[in-house]
Amino acid sequence: MKPGSIAIFHSNAEMPRNGDAFFSFRQQSDLYYLTGVDQEDTILILFPDCPNPMFKEAIFVKETNEQIAVWDGARLNANQVFERSGISSVFWFHEFSKTIHSIILLAENIYVNLNENDRFLSDVSYSNLTLTHQLKSKYPAHHFFRSAPIMARLRMQKEPEEIEMLKEAIEITRKGLMRVLKFIKPGVWEYEIEAEMIHEFVRNRSRGFAFDPIIASGSSACVLHYIENNKQVKDGDLLLLDFGAEYGNYNGDLTRCAPANGTFTTRQKQVYNAVLDVHKFARSIIKPGVPLPEYHTEVCKFTNEKLVELGLFTSQEIKDNPRAFMKYFMHGTSHHLGLDVHDVMHRYEPIPEGSVLTIEPGIYIPQEGIGVRIENDVVVNTGSVVDLMANFPIEVEEIEAAMH
Repeated sequence: MKPGSIAIFHSNAEMPRNGDAFFSFRQQSDLYYLTGVDQEDTILILFPDCPNPMFKEAIFVKETNEQIAVWDGARLNANQVFERSGISSVFWFHEFSKTIHSIILLAENIYVNLNENDRFLSDVSYSNLTLTHQLKSKYPAHHFFRSAPIMARLRMQKEPEEIEMLKEAIEITRKGLMRVLKFIKPGVWEYEIEAEMIHEFVRNRSRGFAFDPIIASGSSACVLHYIENNKQVKDGDLLLLDFGAEYGNYNGDLTRCAPANGTFTTRQKQVYNAVLDVHKFARSIIKPGVPLPEYHTEVCKFTNEKLVELGLFTSQEIKDNPRAFMKYFMHGTSHHLGLDVHDVMHRYEPIPEGSVLTIEPGIYIPQEGIGVRIENDVVVNTGSVVDLMANFPIEVEEIEAAMH
């Protein structure tokens, strides 16, 4: 931060669902990253140059009481907040405005924490945006800056403790995969497969799905964000399964394909192996120091070659239109992974050492009712790519063996 700056981070709000119910609470990822505090009504301030040492770092949390403890469970007390976050200056959330006013007046700059994920576009307001409007109205003479670019740079490089949390989320994801591979057969419904997954996740202390799972049989696999999961699986279908478990707010993200009857057809095997070749190629070239778009361009060139081998294009058609792959492969190869499934990043900057990314090429052929995507999560270091899903079945023969 610039000298003389205070940064303010607000927890996510509890989001109304309907009537008197709320959606399950999920903490704002930057606040959780900095504090480990996983409850609503929390505000963190960071003011390194503050002349009052009590407010160089301070946290405001929801005041717990006997009534809250009886109805909803006790919230963290001051000692527990300190044990979890390392922050000794702990105040109650309702004291924020009156406590922080004189402190903000000591600062020249205010860093606000807005959602700058470049995949995010919504008209729904959120707590950090509301707080920013309030601060700008109350302190118009201050200079306002963005904390999101700083947080993205921090969060792209995973700490060893974060890798351990991701490994646990990924291991629970593996257990879910192995369970459903035994369960899948013609006649089951997609939602029954989803139910098997959530059963395995929860029994292994996962909070649940990291994102709405995609259980897509037959031609539904060609719909990239198919989440209805309401069709009956037919004999001869190829299923695309894109799902992951969440553990400790960290997320796994896996995609595999499985034949409904346990055996790939010749054409399904051809398409699957073509995507697997692209997957292995992508894994061989991803490395720190290369921007994601540059890496993706090389993957797409290789994908074009596979599309020719599959008879979907001629070599001349590829030569005339190098972007021909877009007809059958229309999404990115990789995204960062962590506290968010599509984790924050600087898309056009070089991939930093210690990043965790997915590798997920795909080929989707609607006219044949075949959609294939293969996704693993990897740690990218100089000189090595550590595949966190190396023990998952991925070859055709491994998947078939796991289903029998």
